[in-house]
Amino acid sequence: MPDDAQCPECQRINEVLSRVGDRWSVLVVISLAQYGTLRFNELKRNLGISQRMLSLTLKQLERDGLVNRTYHPTIPPKVEYNLTEMGESFREPVTVLGEWALQNLATIDASREAYDNNVSS
Repeated sequence: MPDDAQCPECQRINEVLSRVGDRWSVLVVISLAQYGTLRFNELKRNLGISQRMLSLTLKQLERDGLVNRTYHPTIPPKVEYNLTEMGESFREPVTVLGEWALQNLATIDASREAYDNNVSS
């Protein structure tokens, strides 16, 4: 691993990858990329995520400029989320990652089972 002199931006890269590479951020981006604008409860229902975790994830994605939050002062209040231009640019790599995971689920499951059987023997 290069030191700070060789890679002065490595720490910053780590910060960004920690955000965009976490499980819930990836799933939120995939969901918004697939469906467009979604309300909070639609995202929650689609992902099977807790309200607290979704709220934290959306706040971080908004802070990082990947997600727009639109508040409509209706009764009851309505909040919608969609991808920003930068979020849209992140769509392709996240989609590829998601497709890779789907294509390799059976292989990963078999590898885990083989590993678990060897470890417990």
